[in-house]
Amino acid sequence: MDNLPEPHPLAVEHLPGFITAPGQSDGLLNFVIIFLVIAVILTGVFYLKLHSLPERMMHGAHPAQFQIVAVLGLISLLTHNQIFWIAALLLAMIDIPSFLAPLTSMSRSLHRMSIAPARRGRRAAPPEAEITEDAPAPVTTPVTTADPVEGGRG
Repeated sequence: MDNLPEPHPLAVEHLPGFITAPGQSDGLLNFVIIFLVIAVILTGVFYLKLHSLPERMMHGAHPAQFQIVAVLGLISLLTHNQIFWIAALLLAMIDIPSFLAPLTSMSRSLHRMSIAPARRGRRAAPPEAEITEDAPAPVTTPVTTADPVEGGRG
């Protein structure tokens, strides 16, 4: 027939398909090894994708807030304390208003207002010189200034 050894006299007549003959390759073991390697890799990829969710939510947002979320995510990854990941997720979900932007805008506007008369070639009137209906308006003389921003025009 096919040169198979005789089964043991106490063995059952029908053996399951995953039992192999001596010296043969075990197909079920090979399948389980491949399946477990793929499952471990996919589980790791899923864990890292889920772990980087707060950082991906913050991508392109405020740089300081993004850095805080990234540090919280890294701390939670290294310490396995999930409270840091939850804090990073909550911080990524809220939009913290920028308190510096209005102050920057005000300072730029004040700077432009302070140099505007010099750019137009006039002196600003001193604060104590008020124009009344009786008094004639003060005469201003044109002042030429070399402004590096406007190419030296006066």
